[in-house]
Amino acid sequence: MHDLKIIRKNFESFKKALEKRSIDIDFNELINLDKSNRELIHKKEILEKEKKDISKSKDETLFTRSKEISLSIDKIIDEQKKIKLSLDKILSNIPNIPHKDVPTGKDENDNLEIKKFGNIPKFDFTPKSHYELGEDLGMLDFDLASKTTGSRFVFVKKELALLERAISNFMLDIHTTKNGYEEISPPLLASENSMYGTGQLPKFENDQFEIKIDEASERKFLIPTAEVILTNIVKDKIVDLQSLPMRFVASTPCFRKEAGSYGKDTKGMIRQHQFYKVELVSIVEQTKCLDELERMTNCATGILDLLELPYRKILLCSGDMGFSAEKTYDIEVWIPSEKKYREISSCSSCSTFQSTRMKTRYKNQNNETMFVGTLNGSGLAIGRTLIAVLENYQEKDGSISIPKILRPYMNNLEKISIK
Repeated sequence: MHDLKIIRKNFESFKKALEKRSIDIDFNELINLDKSNRELIHKKEILEKEKKDISKSKDETLFTRSKEISLSIDKIIDEQKKIKLSLDKILSNIPNIPHKDVPTGKDENDNLEIKKFGNIPKFDFTPKSHYELGEDLGMLDFDLASKTTGSRFVFVKKELALLERAISNFMLDIHTTKNGYEEISPPLLASENSMYGTGQLPKFENDQFEIKIDEASERKFLIPTAEVILTNIVKDKIVDLQSLPMRFVASTPCFRKEAGSYGKDTKGMIRQHQFYKVELVSIVEQTKCLDELERMTNCATGILDLLELPYRKILLCSGDMGFSAEKTYDIEVWIPSEKKYREISSCSSCSTFQSTRMKTRYKNQNNETMFVGTLNGSGLAIGRTLIAVLENYQEKDGSISIPKILRPYMNNLEKISIK
């Protein structure tokens, strides 16, 4: 959440920076509420001084006035609580300010392609979609998932289940042994406060799966991404400067309602309510966010390089970035059946936006208390990596060649074939 004092000092520049986000914010209401709150603070201070003076004088004739002052102060406090709720509601829904490097734009059409990598495969047959390949192999079952659970779920079976697990283990091994991330196996439930800290609440409440444990307990949510839990590891802490950077990785199921995507990608595994993802999170000094973003993005693209999958790197425009991000790179992998690139990772620097909400700080070299910088990225989405492997490594007979780097994770199996 943005600091109201900073907004007040740099209001015009703050307003101008957020115009790049193409969102509707009632700045007049924000300023008027802030003004009213400061006026109430001033009134309260005057009344408190008067009450203190009466107390010191010990003049019994002024006791009635003292009671009147106490009632007036109580009313002001009640008014302040209401104003604070209104202020917090507005501030909680204002996204991060885009970094100056971010191109101005409204949606994905204004994103900037940085570079393409790898060779797009050439087939002497019409490539099938991942769901056709999986169903022909008898290893992807969407109908069974619909019967047991509902739409946007899937059963992954046999060698494809092994391949899915191999992809996850391979990614974890690379990120821990080569990229220096600490592996975490986190809870899959997040508290309301944790969801607020990373920006999922209140803005995106409709996209979350809430779990009711009992009537008395705090609200809990299935994690939409491991970013929520991993980033909140440092919530409410003053982190030792010597411990920075902190880098975490986790492979977890993720859960999203996909509330705004009905009618999109209804077939296959592209957009599901439950999916698996290897998530990267970094906690750094706030001045090192952009360098860490480049590093994190390279860690994610390095996985695709090892898998020998073609992809491209995209710099998102201001209108297409996530709520908490100041700068984001999307990595899109080539999907032969669609003849286009699809997102497989999104790596973002959030600067101090999340740490302000989480109250996570450190003392710099000058012993000044600073908010940490936070970053997150997919390293990679496991389901979409499975899709990319199926489609890019498919053979004419419907079999799937296993990428060489994954074979040790699959008992040295070289090919998945129809039996």
